[in-house]
Amino acid sequence: MLQRIRVAALAVALGAGAVVLAPSVATAATDPVITRVGISPGPPIDVTGGAVTATFSFATKGADKAELQLKPPGDVSVGKPVDLTSAKDGDWTKWTGTRSFDSTNVGTWSWLAVAGGASRGGTFEVSVKKVLDTKIVDFDASPDLVDKGDLIKVTGQLLADGKGYGGQSVAITFRERGTDAYREIAKVTTGGNGWFSATVRARETGWWRAEFTATSAAKGSVSDTDRVDVKRGDLGSRIAGFDARPEPVDKGDRLTFSGALLVEDRGGVAGERVSIFFKAAGSGRWEYVTSDVTGRQGRFWASATAQASGWWRAEYAGTSGVRGSVSDGDWVKVNEPAPPPPPAKADTRLIKFNAYPEPVKRGKYLKFKGSLQIFDEGSWEGYKGKVALFFKPAGSKKWQYVKTTWSNGGGGLYTKVKGWNSGRWRFVFGGDDDTYGATSRSDYVRVKR
Repeated sequence: MLQRIRVAALAVALGAGAVVLAPSVATAATDPVITRVGISPGPPIDVTGGAVTATFSFATKGADKAELQLKPPGDVSVGKPVDLTSAKDGDWTKWTGTRSFDSTNVGTWSWLAVAGGASRGGTFEVSVKKVLDTKIVDFDASPDLVDKGDLIKVTGQLLADGKGYGGQSVAITFRERGTDAYREIAKVTTGGNGWFSATVRARETGWWRAEFTATSAAKGSVSDTDRVDVKRGDLGSRIAGFDARPEPVDKGDRLTFSGALLVEDRGGVAGERVSIFFKAAGSGRWEYVTSDVTGRQGRFWASATAQASGWWRAEYAGTSGVRGSVSDGDWVKVNEPAPPPPPAKADTRLIKFNAYPEPVKRGKYLKFKGSLQIFDEGSWEGYKGKVALFFKPAGSKKWQYVKTTWSNGGGGLYTKVKGWNSGRWRFVFGGDDDTYGATSRSDYVRVKR
């Protein structure tokens, strides 16, 4: 009699949602007693309006530990335990735990309470009263006209039965002009009032829209479309591989500058003028020095006399549809040569100069040979020295420095470069502390296209 009164009192303590039946029949006087599990709010648990946290309560007698397992609809595996808290009430212990349910948990759930060697089970329902009708309104993609690659903002509101539907996933999709399929670009989550926004990059002209995929609680929906036109902006350019050489260099010697002009989506571009600028050490001003027109693969070549240490760079002013660009700077140190002593110098000569083959196909190597000699004690002998190769294009009056080479101990000279234009070639020996300079005869080579 006293035990029945205690069980009735516990039913009141577990709450209005609890349903308490008589304790399970014990197999022995010492077997634990387990009351039926009470659930609040009482089943069925309605998740139509969103997630609901349910409280599970039961009581045991004759057991120090208890466990509550919950099993989802259709799951045949072992249920997952719920974290429980306990409170003593005389010979009885009250156990309480919580678990959250939403529209993805709809169906018949199983519960199992375990204490010592006893257990007790049952079921409860999680349901939605009605599938919500949804609608995406006020969808907008802006601005309507952008340059390729610019960012646009897409916004809208997801409604469910006419009210803002928060916490839902909405896909932003796009259909390019000339195609008939939308592809997902981004996903966003609606705010508490159903509004959403995303920033995406527009690369092609086409139509944007928002899509909500149906769930167990709500029907799917698709917004109206909004077109954004993408115009192709000016192409970018860059100057690659700019180089000023040699470094260091003596004052008065020739510097050569080379690099390539590259344009977005086109690669190297010919027929564009690239200018060479110089900024002396300690100065803040860039000054124009010389320029060249790009050839095949956008390559350019120019030269100037070294006067002072400083920075060199190449600049492209741009043209219709192509933005200009500036190369990285290249530092060149210019050495001030010490005044040479006035001792007598020996005469030199450059003989047997030959540029071959002739003619040569454009872009193929031209070879050059010759001999540097010094007049020493009444006779000409081979001499080892630094010799420069110069070129004068056909129709030009100006000789251009190409490269430097060295004669061997016997005076023999050999080098090679690629031929791009017809013109005359020659070796120039600038002399040194012991000798005067010399210039070879010139040799004309025709370059075939």
